Amino acid sequence: MGYYIAPRFLDKLAVHITKNFLDLPGIRVPLILGIHGRKGEGKSFQCELVFERMGIEVTLISGGELESPDAGDPARLIRLRYRETSELIKVRGKMCVLMINDLDAGAGRFDEGTQYTVNTQLVNATLMNIADNPTDVQLPGSYDATPLYRVPIIVTGNDFTTLYAPLVRDGRMEKFYWQPDRDDKVGIVGGIFAEDELTSKEIEQLVDTFVNQSVDFFSALRSRIYDQQIREFIHQVGVEKVSQRVVNSLEGKPIFNKPHFNLSQLLEMGNRIVGEQKRVEDSQLVTEYNRGLYSRSLSKPATSAENQSENQSENQPHNNNYYRAYDSPVVSPNSLNLETQEKIRDILAQGYKIGVEHVDERRFRMGSWQSCSVGQINGDSDAISTVESCLAEYGGEYVRLVAIDPKNKRRVMESIIQRPN
Repeated sequence: MGYYIAPRFLDKLAVHITKNFLDLPGIRVPLILGIHGRKGEGKSFQCELVFERMGIEVTLISGGELESPDAGDPARLIRLRYRETSELIKVRGKMCVLMINDLDAGAGRFDEGTQYTVNTQLVNATLMNIADNPTDVQLPGSYDATPLYRVPIIVTGNDFTTLYAPLVRDGRMEKFYWQPDRDDKVGIVGGIFAEDELTSKEIEQLVDTFVNQSVDFFSALRSRIYDQQIREFIHQVGVEKVSQRVVNSLEGKPIFNKPHFNLSQLLEMGNRIVGEQKRVEDSQLVTEYNRGLYSRSLSKPATSAENQSENQSENQPHNNNYYRAYDSPVVSPNSLNLETQEKIRDILAQGYKIGVEHVDERRFRMGSWQSCSVGQINGDSDAISTVESCLAEYGGEYVRLVAIDPKNKRRVMESIIQRPN
């Protein structure tokens, strides 16, 4: 199968990797290339194709390896893999790279529900340290003065705004947003269906019909064309014996002929897949199953004047220590200016989720924003009152409004709505 490599993708990777192996006088080359974009657009697969074409050996780290019950293990793993890759360059005399897939999933912070651990801090700090000193990467508890070969680092992710801001600055990480255009998609999909004798016009029609779908949609669509043969095989063997026939049989695994199909069948199966996607998006079962979690309000429940005064006298120490979010000062409905209120309405009208983050003056320069708890927001007035509560609670800090696309889990807007003093 002849897979397609997008020219823009090939150019970006080839230049970045080659540049890191050259001695350019007076030039500081970023060690890390961050490839980000929508889910399922083939970022990792395109990287594999480029590495294969350039004859590059890859050391892989998954985003799932960036957390551990033991503090410090993921940071040590990154250093160990980096040193191993540097040794490969020395021993084999060829280009090698270190690749971290889904970095934002392992080291990013999406909202107040994402736990920020010691390992998350150490992973970010380790990558920054390696980017600053790529020839001097030491393992904890040991020291080797011998300079290492410089190893380019390729990282992939969906939303790099969730990463620690100093890590993604231009001197350390070069960013590349990958969103294949129509020509790229036609080429990639043509490679997926290269053995199926579809004409270029049919490929274009397939891409134009599902224009909003990612690249992996078409790969999943091709796998569906074998379903009928597999279904007939199961009925022929019997459901009770299919396990033994496939896994533990002297005849070997069954062989299936390439199925014959046309464009109309592909379109029909594609519409079924789109329908299943729609059902997942519309189900919203998490809201129903966690009704108690999402129905919790940030505002203090209304009580009589007598009960309020009694609660204040008896429970004031507990409220100050444990229920700060529920004891925020009463905020005037006019505390948000009209411009901010209009922003909130626009965000909700576009189907985005509201997020609020705060940071003090000292951490503002480092970009260490923290999330405010916003709970479940129902309507414009609820969102406005929630933002007002956060402004009142963090009156002496920077506060910014965040719009989050719930489908792609990406931030689409950030706006500072309060500054100290």
